[in-house]
Amino acid sequence: MFPSNLGDKIGANHPVRVVNQIVDRLNIDNILSTYKGGGTSSYHPRVMIKILFYSYFNNIYSCREIEKQLHQNIHYMWLSGEATPNFRTINNFRSQKLKGKIDLLFSQMVQLMVEMGCVSLKTQYIDGTKIESAANRYTFVWRGSVEKYKEKLGVKVDSILRQISDAIQLDNLDNAGDEDAAPVDAQKLKEKIDLLNAHLDKLSKPQQKQVKKLKEDALPRLKKYEKQLATMGQRNSYSKTDPDATFMRMKDDHMKNGQLKPAYNVQISTENQFITHFGIFQRPGDTATLIPYLEDFKTNHNQQSETVVADAGYGSEQNYTYLEENEIESFVKYNYFHKEQKRAFKKNAFLPSNLYYNKEDDYFVCPMGQHLRFERQVQKKSDVGFSYTVSQYKAGNCEGCPLRGMCHKAKGNRMIEVNHNLNRLKKKARENLMSQQGLYHRSKRPIEPEAVFGQLKANKKFNRFKLRGLKKVKIEFGLLAIAHNLGKMAQILAQNGSNKLINCFGLIIMQSPSLSQSKKHPKIKLLTNLHLAA
Repeated sequence: MFPSNLGDKIGANHPVRVVNQIVDRLNIDNILSTYKGGGTSSYHPRVMIKILFYSYFNNIYSCREIEKQLHQNIHYMWLSGEATPNFRTINNFRSQKLKGKIDLLFSQMVQLMVEMGCVSLKTQYIDGTKIESAANRYTFVWRGSVEKYKEKLGVKVDSILRQISDAIQLDNLDNAGDEDAAPVDAQKLKEKIDLLNAHLDKLSKPQQKQVKKLKEDALPRLKKYEKQLATMGQRNSYSKTDPDATFMRMKDDHMKNGQLKPAYNVQISTENQFITHFGIFQRPGDTATLIPYLEDFKTNHNQQSETVVADAGYGSEQNYTYLEENEIESFVKYNYFHKEQKRAFKKNAFLPSNLYYNKEDDYFVCPMGQHLRFERQVQKKSDVGFSYTVSQYKAGNCEGCPLRGMCHKAKGNRMIEVNHNLNRLKKKARENLMSQQGLYHRSKRPIEPEAVFGQLKANKKFNRFKLRGLKKVKIEFGLLAIAHNLGKMAQILAQNGSNKLINCFGLIIMQSPSLSQSKKHPKIKLLTNLHLAA
């Protein structure tokens, strides 16, 4: 006599119930504010969020496949209240409505995990991986090629302008071809072409053809090169079909030949294999990503971790200085950390790091006993603009030294460059890494972020982004990170019933007796419902 209830067909501890109850507790006011009202009715954004969270939880990333599940799968039907948005509606919500909002949804999830006792945010295990963009693989634009073509075009334009200037003696063209003058840009070239067009009667027919060629060929090409360089910014490449993607060498290249592919550098922090933060970067290397990544972590969570653990890809003077100034205990390796432990490295007496250093008189001593005296200090800059100081030391006389062939191969006397501040920071990092706590974090780091990347790439089969553009890619990975955390939470619920549940989710109740007495509190209500479900 009565219609069947879909909820009766879904298990009490099924993951779809976890997704449903957690999303019901999220604050989505910033998403609701984007709906102006009027016109046709819209699907409620909370329902759309539930659909996306559960789809990424089940490794379904295609909007067409999500639409299909809404018509066939009872879990989707129950979760959505039998709403059936089509794939365009789902895609528009994901790529437009969640733009700039995914960070808040993710930070709320992390805060909920903190209150449940799953993570503390006191320690970050940081690592990065490269994930291929949705761009076409062979639509690359390289900085070197653009600059070369732009320079050749500039030389050709200068030559033409110089010839015309000599013929008609226009004052505004006198500096054309001047070696000390700045290269002609598109705006200047347009002004010169307009000036020449105003004096066409003074030009011969060949010269008029040259002016026409400058306007129809050289000027558009110059604008194209300038636009490409502006799009590139500080990068060395980008893709025509996804200008935010940079060409990077992929370890897990599908062709197994190490080709460059348009990709993004994804950074994550983990604790107990929960993702506590993520960031999307356009630089292939990890070194320059650490500081902006930690600043973003502080902004999103209103706090900074006490401990940061990372591999040798993050070890640099700039990063060590930042960690020291912000009083963050760090266990970050540097290049040659493991090589320094080798016997061959320690016994090589000619390496600058193994030379005896007299700090009082500021000189090094080579294996033959000769002093390398201080010459000068040199200011240098890294590729990201960080200034550092290097001290140069030079030997007095290396001629006739029997060990010269083993010491150095330069023609003159040996000179070494030493960064004293970096050596001090590396010594501090070495002491931290070799301590008992350092050994613990070093043993745990490979099973934290690297295991999570294995879950995302192998088990969840996420090897390539579906959306294009930095902001949309961030939305997509944010949904993936939330789905990963939901999966671990659901797994805790499913394993060993309520015992596991109390260990993780019931921790806040045991720690806050006054709060546990209030059954109407939303967080307690959530915990109670999850406990009953298990």
